[in-house]
Amino acid sequence: MTLLLRLPLLAAAGTYVWADSALDRRVDLDKAAADRPPHGKGTNYLIVGSDSRNGLSGATKKQLHTGSADGGRTDSVMVLHTGAHGSTLMSLPRDSWVTIPSFIRPETGKHYRAARNKLNAAYSLGGPDLLIRTIERNTGLRINHYAEIGFAGFVGLVNAVGGVDMCVKKNVKDEKSGLNLKKGCHNLDGAQALAFVRQRHQEAQGDLGRSKNQQKFLAALAHKAATPGVALDPFTLYPTIRAGLDTLIVDKGMSMPDLLSLFEAMKGVTAGHGQRINVPVSSLGFRTSKGSAVRWNTARANKLFGELRHDRPLSRDLR
Repeated sequence: MTLLLRLPLLAAAGTYVWADSALDRRVDLDKAAADRPPHGKGTNYLIVGSDSRNGLSGATKKQLHTGSADGGRTDSVMVLHTGAHGSTLMSLPRDSWVTIPSFIRPETGKHYRAARNKLNAAYSLGGPDLLIRTIERNTGLRINHYAEIGFAGFVGLVNAVGGVDMCVKKNVKDEKSGLNLKKGCHNLDGAQALAFVRQRHQEAQGDLGRSKNQQKFLAALAHKAATPGVALDPFTLYPTIRAGLDTLIVDKGMSMPDLLSLFEAMKGVTAGHGQRINVPVSSLGFRTSKGSAVRWNTARANKLFGELRHDRPLSRDLR
């Protein structure tokens, strides 16, 4: 996810070609073209931070408190919309209560009907393909490009830039994520940063609070990456790019110009040149058969999705 903070510096031809050849283009957005929403105005990028453990040793998994479960889930889901009126970064809480469309489980071939579940379950059940279809079905937004980065890449990125400064208003100790911070400001290394963006049990707003922390951290990382000590130092630049590319997954249609456009737009938003919002919600502890979930405010969420779909300026009440 946060690789987008470094790659605008890929203007050097050799680095550009190397990065293009290293991209893992495994997601096919045209796979389920029959039931996709129509093209809207502007461009929508789905940016996913997954808990994929690929590239992590057993000792590292223990250190990062990731567990050892196979497969993967989504720890952060954001839609970046770019268009005539600038860019908007919208976070979708992973516990959002949504309709997952019918699908065939890849490993078993068993068919499942459309059903209500948490957004996070879509990736777990059917990977990026089902996650994309679920977001498109529930928002009416057509996803034009996909970018995903896992635990290992995230940790490597933060370490490569020398850590990221982050301030907390109270002591935070969360056993599940491993986060242990005193009130005040800290320079977070990769492991601490991962714990910070994953923890939610210390947040009054739970999953919604975690989404806000993720946006806050992304802004801080963007600021750090833009400093001369990082951006102009090849001994920092190239390890940073490599750390991101090692676990970055994109769609088959993602060209380097597309990726650079994504990175520039994200950098602009995190620097304050755009809107950073959460999908409107009506309940944070909505009881469901799958446990506590986040229920969207249907009227306000649909209004937001419509404005993004038609590339209109966001209404004041949605900002």
